[in-house]
Amino acid sequence: MFIHFGIATWLGTEYDEKGDFDLSRVNPSQLNTDDWCEVAKSWGAKQIIFVAKHVGGFCWWQTNTTEYSVKNTPWRSGKGDLLKELAASCKKYHIKLGVYLYPGDVHYGAGIGSGGKTKDPLQQDAYNKIFRQQLTEVLTRYGEMVEVWFDGNCEIEVSDILEKHAKNAVIFQSKMATIRWPGSESGMLAYPAWNSLRLEKLRTGISTQFDDDPDGDAWAPLESDAPLYNHHWFWSKHNETKRKPLDELLNMYYRSVGYGGTMLLNCSPDSTGAVTTGDKAAYKAFGDEVARRFSKPAKAVTDKRAMKLTMQFAKPTEVNHVVFGEDYREGHRIRGYQLVGVRNGIRSTILKGSSVGRKKIDAFATGKFDAVELEVTAAAGVPMIRYFNIYNVDGFEFKPEPNESADWKHCGRWNTSAFKNGRDTLKLLLNDFIRKPGQYELRMVADVSVTSTSIDSAILMIDGTAASRYLVREGCDKFYISRTDQIGPNSSTAIVFYMRSDNAVFQNRGRFNIRERVS
Repeated sequence: MFIHFGIATWLGTEYDEKGDFDLSRVNPSQLNTDDWCEVAKSWGAKQIIFVAKHVGGFCWWQTNTTEYSVKNTPWRSGKGDLLKELAASCKKYHIKLGVYLYPGDVHYGAGIGSGGKTKDPLQQDAYNKIFRQQLTEVLTRYGEMVEVWFDGNCEIEVSDILEKHAKNAVIFQSKMATIRWPGSESGMLAYPAWNSLRLEKLRTGISTQFDDDPDGDAWAPLESDAPLYNHHWFWSKHNETKRKPLDELLNMYYRSVGYGGTMLLNCSPDSTGAVTTGDKAAYKAFGDEVARRFSKPAKAVTDKRAMKLTMQFAKPTEVNHVVFGEDYREGHRIRGYQLVGVRNGIRSTILKGSSVGRKKIDAFATGKFDAVELEVTAAAGVPMIRYFNIYNVDGFEFKPEPNESADWKHCGRWNTSAFKNGRDTLKLLLNDFIRKPGQYELRMVADVSVTSTSIDSAILMIDGTAASRYLVREGCDKFYISRTDQIGPNSSTAIVFYMRSDNAVFQNRGRFNIRERVS
């Protein structure tokens, strides 16, 4: 469970970009970290990741690195330490704890998307010392941190600190990353989902699910983050009206945990520090329904090495879910499979799949069978099936997964009549199309093409700075843009195309289309 609770909570915004909020207003009188842990337990969360410092630089623990911190608030008479209280509650409730520490700080000119790089190079050394001290403090004072989040990336050298104080922690983004962002904040993965990739991709610090490779030499599980409010991370009365309904939360679960990844669902305490009644009810309903569906399998088996597994029932049995996993310590061995239902000697294919990994949840229309077979149709080595459970969920109505063909949006046009000497430079402003972190697909489409028109090269500009590492080209006319960092009201995204046409006599024209990346 993510917890976003900070100055933005009082501002009613998603960011504290100025870092000059009146801290005398920060006095969350109803804050009780035991209550936060009970909320996490209510929906089955086994870990909390707390946003100890967001983009504005405000720190929730006692630190001498900045005056913009909890020590200058009325809460607990300036003596409060929210990380300390939360760590104690997590220990009490047997919940693991991780920390989100934003690498930047607006007070040093290292704002949204900076990765900790200051606009003024003369401030870099001073800020490096500040951030390194902050990271050391949060990793040494509050017990084990099992996860460290560097949102967007971390350009500051901190590998020595992580090695010394968080050797067993998983790291989200930066060159030390050991887990990955899917590429969106939808809470859902694309399928197939492979938790492996090439090490050189992982070391970029910004690898996403786009870099999946079942034959990769690095294992970096996918962590699917999403807010409870659509699409807001911090509480406001208005944001409560955007609370995700139960069916949407379940869909996220099936397409994150059920695809072999981890679900990271946000919690947004209000300005009193309390989790609202409506939010609590939503979490509990979600947790109760997951438990209802998957706590009692109709049939189960564990630890099998086989290309085919048959689950025979004592009598014809109705089922509508299969949940299974492989021994992923040996990597993704299963590359293709099918489920087959058997009734009166007649075999019928229920569904087909590819990636499995830690867990695969397959839901299908309720059917009555004498047996259900799992047949591995493609594998890298002998499949190592760790468990295979069959369920019949009462009242379950199968709905095919939503259509992934997201609508393309027109974001620009090109016309060779404007070319000079067969060349042109075209800049597309994408602010209206890239409004939240995610991965976006952009395509060049020809409407009239008598002769060839092509793109020689492209440069991605984020906030006015070249950021080509966030741009991946596939083929002649397809590009993938990653916005891994938060996007504030003053953020900008643009792409510059250097184009050519083979023949100046014939006029070619077309358009550029963009959409959020889909499966």
